[in-house]
Amino acid sequence: MNKSDTSSVSHNRSHRFRVIRDQMFFTTFVAAVIVGILGLASLLIDVLIDGLPFIDWPFLSSYASRKPLESGILAPLAGTVWVVAMTALLTIPIGVGTAIYLEEFAAKNRINRMIELNIANLAGVPSVIYGLLGLAVFVQFLFNGSRNVTAGALTMTLLILPIVVIASQEAIKAVPSSYRDAGYAMGANKWQVVKAIVLPQALPGMMSGIILALSRAIGESAPILIISSLVWVTFVPTTPDSKFTVLPLQIFTWVSQPQHEFRGIAAAGIIVLLLVLLSMNAAAIWIRSKYQVRPDQ
Repeated sequence: MNKSDTSSVSHNRSHRFRVIRDQMFFTTFVAAVIVGILGLASLLIDVLIDGLPFIDWPFLSSYASRKPLESGILAPLAGTVWVVAMTALLTIPIGVGTAIYLEEFAAKNRINRMIELNIANLAGVPSVIYGLLGLAVFVQFLFNGSRNVTAGALTMTLLILPIVVIASQEAIKAVPSSYRDAGYAMGANKWQVVKAIVLPQALPGMMSGIILALSRAIGESAPILIISSLVWVTFVPTTPDSKFTVLPLQIFTWVSQPQHEFRGIAAAGIIVLLLVLLSMNAAAIWIRSKYQVRPDQ
């Protein structure tokens, strides 16, 4: 066997090995997806079976109670709305402004690259760390021990701000450079190009990232458990200085109760939380599909 034949045999063996490897990876991936979907579907069916009988108007309009059949979700639902609304008011201008500065105005030097690297690293920090930080900085130092809505919103802002910055940066990067060049060719300055061309084009991607980040804030319980620590709330927050609780924390409290009926109440709370999350995700998809302008249009 000559040298060329040996090389051909080796190449064929290498090719067969890659094909087998790719098939194994694909099979494992499909099996993992199927198992995950079946497990999620089974869990969702159990939640629906247990929770749907408890969802009615008294459940949505009543406060939490030590008696399972008298418990409601009004206070945590209102607290969730308050925290998410204030988090959005704090996160959107800071996150979008930071992304615009880093992508359009900041010099590409070592300091700014280090800032971007730190922002990316902060996006992966466990949420409980932000809860401890919020307890020390906002609750104890800024508000003198008051566990109010503002402290919770500031803590959740720290949690999702890196995600909003990164998503906004990616949306700005996706705007074709030819759009900017056309603006400069018409005599516009840097800010006019960003305001009139870049931002409208990047807005769908930014809004999608913002809504998905706020969805994560809704589902987080560890930071709020440290900040609020209230589980049986019988009032609705009326001001940013009010005490509060949120849906994940209330669901966790119901699940930990010994009475079996609380399992159904917790399942009903999970359904409400899922509906809120699915509504926000649907809004993100609708915003992207409605306002996204294709480059070839």
